Amino acid sequence: MILAIDPGNIESGIVLIDDNLKPIEFGKYVNENVRQELRRYIKKYGYDLCIVIEMIDSYGMAVGKEVFETCVWIGRYKEMAEYYNMNATYIYRKEEKLNLCHSNRANDSNIRRALIDRFAKHDLKNGKGTKKNPDWFYGFAKDVWAAYAVGITYYDMYVKGEQ
Repeated sequence: MILAIDPGNIESGIVLIDDNLKPIEFGKYVNENVRQELRRYIKKYGYDLCIVIEMIDSYGMAVGKEVFETCVWIGRYKEMAEYYNMNATYIYRKEEKLNLCHSNRANDSNIRRALIDRFAKHDLKNGKGTKKNPDWFYGFAKDVWAAYAVGITYYDMYVKGEQ
């Protein structure tokens, strides 16, 4: 099981991914609630759980306080994993772009398209389907897509060993 986190300064997206890469549970939570979810997943799955967090990368540009606040939350999530003797792996956005789109110039919509192309079964436009006929990404929203991309990149790089 992979627990992937797309951290933010106030809220973070998380996705629990099973061994078949199917998203089982997901959502966008206030950061303090993400810590509660982390605790719950660690207690439920123990060492069968891989915790993966998107990490901030510096490109030499000026950043605002939101980026630094996000860094604090990244550290808090990692510290919580370590408290339970779990490892948390960082995945950088650049790694996601290269892994999923094979280009550093990829953006959110390119990443989403790559995920839809790879996993969607019948709704090849949005990958979500409908309530009566849900597809792979039914219920996904922006930060959940980002968290799923983090988890799939971890899988491809460390589990499957593509890179």
